[in-house]
Amino acid sequence: MCIRDRLIGRALCVCWADEVVEGSCAARRTNHLGSLTIQKGNTTDMMQKIKIRMAALPASLMLCVLMPLSVHAAKNQLTAIKADVAPTLDGVADDAAWANAPALDLSFGKGANFGDNGRTSGTLKAVRVGDMLYMVLQYQDPTHSQQRSPYVKQADGSWKKLKDPDDKGGDNSRYYEDKAAFIWPINNSIADFDTDGCFAACHDDEPPKPYGNKYTETEGELGDIWHLKTVRTAPVGQVDDQWLDHTRFDPEKAKGAGRHGDAKTGGGYKNIELKDGKPEYMSVDAKPANRGGTYWLKTGDKAPFDDSKFQPGDEVASIMIAPFEGDRGDISGGMAWKDGVWTMELGRKLVTGSETDVQFDDLSAVYLFGVSAFDNAQVRHAFVKRPLALKFEQ
Repeated sequence: MCIRDRLIGRALCVCWADEVVEGSCAARRTNHLGSLTIQKGNTTDMMQKIKIRMAALPASLMLCVLMPLSVHAAKNQLTAIKADVAPTLDGVADDAAWANAPALDLSFGKGANFGDNGRTSGTLKAVRVGDMLYMVLQYQDPTHSQQRSPYVKQADGSWKKLKDPDDKGGDNSRYYEDKAAFIWPINNSIADFDTDGCFAACHDDEPPKPYGNKYTETEGELGDIWHLKTVRTAPVGQVDDQWLDHTRFDPEKAKGAGRHGDAKTGGGYKNIELKDGKPEYMSVDAKPANRGGTYWLKTGDKAPFDDSKFQPGDEVASIMIAPFEGDRGDISGGMAWKDGVWTMELGRKLVTGSETDVQFDDLSAVYLFGVSAFDNAQVRHAFVKRPLALKFEQ
């Protein structure tokens, strides 16, 4: 009989010596590494559940791997190698740890922008140093997008926020920031993630949201989201740590549907509002964002707004940022764009203890995940169709 390992997309066959190995079956790994719960067969008269303790298999059985499926699994598998020295998270990725790590090739599609074809390609690497996991994502992006809805001074002296004229609600794909995102099922709780990847939590065509919503199907299905935001979190050396559940969209109570930020005790980002028709704060150096300044304002660099410092056409940040404190600040990050390539590095403890984080507490296990890239887009991301799998070098 054949066992389809749902975690790594690999078929394992437990074969009688005189048995021809054919057919199919589905398997779900339990919390015990040596135990599989198997649902056998494609026909109803063959349905049964069997529990096998791998260590207790009789000698008359043999364990084999179907080669085509194992090759497919390897194509989707990222191996975190062991390293002695942690990489510097600066968006350069010239560290020895990365040089020795195998790269997983990625092909992204069906996103907004990316040269108007919505596609890009890249690589992903991972290393483990002590109790830390580090990853580096690199992908092609022809434009360095930082112009996240700034305020612009008009010819009459008023200030207006740049807006995407095609945005019908939470769908800005013209004046935004470059981003990337990872999603990890927590405790393998998201049904069908092993076959559908992040599509298991994607729900399009749900008015009034023009691009749909993100949520899991049922209560108890949880995901850990790592949101790499190049304007709102990268300048303070962090990745936005979020989580996903089954909450449906509500225009008043749940605009983000199932997406939530992890708990925080301070810090984070917030909008800068207009006060008396002008942005409430500016950078202490009074540099316009489009003339040597930045499209973000760090809390420590803020000053009361002085309109006399700016001329028509000047742009200033509409977002104020500070490092997250608490659970939401668990992930460190360094990101840089150079010569049409984004390099995004991150680091997180293997085990955080948070209920809204994936816990890499079993280094012999395989962890499924999905990854996406955003080119100047709020929600219309380019994605890797297949689910990916992280394993740790033993």
